[in-house]
Amino acid sequence: MSKEDQQNKPPVTVQGSLTRFLPDGEFGAIEDPLEYEQRMSALPPARREFAEEGTHFAHLWQYFSEHRMQLPRHIVEQISELSKLSAAEQIATIRRVNQALMQYLNDVSEDSGVRQ
Repeated sequence: MSKEDQQNKPPVTVQGSLTRFLPDGEFGAIEDPLEYEQRMSALPPARREFAEEGTHFAHLWQYFSEHRMQLPRHIVEQISELSKLSAAEQIATIRRVNQALMQYLNDVSEDSGVRQ
């Protein structure tokens, strides 16, 4: 595609429910720690627990991305199945995923000689 074609292309817009995940959206990233704590404490206990684990997963995923590491396939499969589980199973699954990712990072660090 030529530079002119790219300039004439309309900008990509996000519509529907995806806009809720943009920075100013309902589920967008919260940069202010105080606002994050307020919003987390306003959630019912089960949703708060899932949100905390989800936040931990997001941080791990960001770390993987920044270091150009792929998430292990079995982790991706487990995350993709979350919506099919009950709330309690979702929390347990994402907690296991987070623990598995931390163990994976620990194992990789030991094998690479980075961590002593």
